[in-house]
Amino acid sequence: MAPPPPASMPLSQRLMHLAQTLQFGWFVGHLTLILCTIRYGLSYITLNYYSTWAKVSYRTAFIAAAATYGIVVYKAFRARARANARQQGSPIALAGDENVQYLVMALVWLFSRQVPLALLPFTVYSIFHVATYTRANLLPTITPPQQSATTGTSPGARPTAKSSPLGDSIGRFVKEYYDVSMTVVAGLEIFLWFRILLSAITFTKGSWILLLVYTVFFRARYSQSSFVQGAIGEFTARADALFANQSLPPVAKQAWQTFKGIVRQAANATDINRYVGGQQPGMKKAQ
Repeated sequence: MAPPPPASMPLSQRLMHLAQTLQFGWFVGHLTLILCTIRYGLSYITLNYYSTWAKVSYRTAFIAAAATYGIVVYKAFRARARANARQQGSPIALAGDENVQYLVMALVWLFSRQVPLALLPFTVYSIFHVATYTRANLLPTITPPQQSATTGTSPGARPTAKSSPLGDSIGRFVKEYYDVSMTVVAGLEIFLWFRILLSAITFTKGSWILLLVYTVFFRARYSQSSFVQGAIGEFTARADALFANQSLPPVAKQAWQTFKGIVRQAANATDINRYVGGQQPGMKKAQ
């Protein structure tokens, strides 16, 4: 992230300087997504999820999501252009970018029927992005860190900046809960796949196309995220233990083994790392 404006500027100018950056638009997008999700959640709890306010909140949340990931994709494209890159990357390499994947899914959800669960992974990401931006940019802009007096007799010693207590609290929150939250996101994305599968089985309009698109997205996530791989491994282990129960009929056990074999073969045949240079999982995170 770009550094905050100089502390010598007046507060109004510092805020104006901050608001004129693409980063600030990215921050506003994530904040808007969180607020819209909360508003939609209130409608969902009161069973008014098809009311006008609920529909507006749901669609606006995904407009905000598309805007934030679009900004990140645009900045990455512009950075490569400034570096005089001869080529911006093949379509396969572009599809391997997690931010492109989430941008596409945000647009898919925007124009699809309402699936409330689809909001949650985006919202969890947004919470951490808003927290990180607030700590690194917003707080230092509003209250620039003060220089503490040096101690000791060393003539070359420089004063150090006092850290913000609120910023320190935000930093501890991000450090403590990030891994747990990413595991939760992985679980939500797995559960969302089964939610779409159920809609497809019941022949809900457009569900088979949505299932295909989301399956491609989720396969890419599995290739790149250690959290998704861990969640899949835990889910498989629990399912293996369940189907190992002697009270289950042999046909159920055989069906589970067949299903696992088909999924494993499909996963091996669609390994995106074969086409994007063998990118290691867990090295990137969506912005």
